[in-house]
Order: sequence, then structure tokens, then C-alpha cells
Amino acid sequence: MPMIWNQLDAALGLGDDSLELWQMCLRAAVVYVLAILIVRIGDKRFIGKHTALDVTLGIMLGSVLSRAITGNSPFVPTLAAGLALLLLHSAMAVLAFYWSRFGTWVKGRDRPLVEDGRILWKAMRASQLTENDLMAALRNTGGITDVAQMRRAPLERNGRISVIPVQRMPRIVDVEVQEGVQTVRLRLE
Repeated sequence: MPMIWNQLDAALGLGDDSLELWQMCLRAAVVYVLAILIVRIGDKRFIGKHTALDVTLGIMLGSVLSRAITGNSPFVPTLAAGLALLLLHSAMAVLAFYWSRFGTWVKGRDRPLVEDGRILWKAMRASQLTENDLMAALRNTGGITDVAQMRRAPLERNGRISVIPVQRMPRIVDVEVQEGVQTVRLRLE
């Protein structure tokens, strides 16, 4: 085992102050694979949502791990620091789950942009969103084409706009089918 460690040490330039191009490339590949493993430890939480908590981890993890590639920091301790960041992120996510005030502090809160078919312009300005941004979110819902059809549209903590449609009661039409009738056509709007 010591022989393998010595070869790895030499290949990655772990004890060197200056790195060769091929050593930095090898370090980049090793850090890339280890970063994937570190992020996988965080499960889908980090890669699936983008709250302030998650974005901060992404920025810091990239910054820390880049130092392992360039040799600006010791290789193994730098990777350990990346793992420590991810574990801290997970601990904060657990705290946010059990303590809603903490969750609001680290993740933010939603901001209503539309209430009962009315655009809340003050909230739109505070969110730096245009009517075109709101209409794009509307188009992404598939079925709603007008703000009046929205009961609520909050800007979520992750930066996405959710659209909650007005719930209309369905029209029920009784149709009498007489003998000899083959087609019944109903149009409900």
C-alpha cells in the first residue's frame, strides 16, 4: 500500500510547490470524481433545489475544490473541507426542516405576485420581475392564458413562479339520449 500511495503522491504532486500541466489535469479529474461523490452524499437535496442555502454551497464548494486542482491548498485537506461544507449544508437543511424560522432565514420565503387574478405590482417591483416574466410562467403552466385565471402566483423560495389557477366548479349537463341517436356532442366552456 505505501508504494501505491507514493505513486499517487508523485502523480498528483501532493508534496510539490509547483505543478506540471499533466499533474493539474490529473488533479482536475480526481477532484471531479470526488466532487461527484461528495455531492451524491448530499443526495438530491443540493442538486434538486436552488434556495440561497443551496446556491451558497455550490459557490463555496466550487471555490474550495478548485484550490485542490491548482495546488493552492493541500490536496486531501481541501477535499475534506469540501466534504465538511456538504455535511454542514445537510445539517442546516435538517435544522430548517425542524425549525421553520431557521428555514425561512436560510432559504427565504415566497412572495405573492398575483392574488385573485390581480397583479401585485409592488411585489413585482420588489422582485425585479416584469409582466413578461409573469406571463412566461403562465405559459409554462400549459392551461392558463390570462392573469384573471390565476387565484395565486407566488415567487417561490427557489426563484420559480408557481401558478395556482382559479378553481371553477365544473358544469354538469344532463343529456337525454333517445332511441336512434348515435352521437351526442357537448361543449362546456
